[in-house]
Amino acid sequence: MGILILPLGIGAVMYFLMIRPQRKRMKAQTAMQKAIGIGDEVVTNAGIYGFITGEDGDKFWLEIDDDVQIRIARAAIQSKVSPDTASKPEPEALPKDDAEDDGDTPDES
Repeated sequence: MGILILPLGIGAVMYFLMIRPQRKRMKAQTAMQKAIGIGDEVVTNAGIYGFITGEDGDKFWLEIDDDVQIRIARAAIQSKVSPDTASKPEPEALPKDDAEDDGDTPDES
């Protein structure tokens, strides 16, 4: 009896830690792809940003620059770009603290 409990327990743990979360992510990705419409800013799996300008069945027309459009599959859309992340400035390099000892100059004490 104890021999059967261990493999069943391992199977249950694998289901709850690996399979179930992956299914949730797939459902969320599918729902997001179905909710995409004309005018939405998206990013593709290849990292191309653009605006949806047309829909043709399971394909979209993606405007990536002025008067430059490409046709992509619905499944190639990775995510919808939110206005928050689109205008976020890149972090600037932090100034080096003069009090830090970088090892180049000998200590005068």
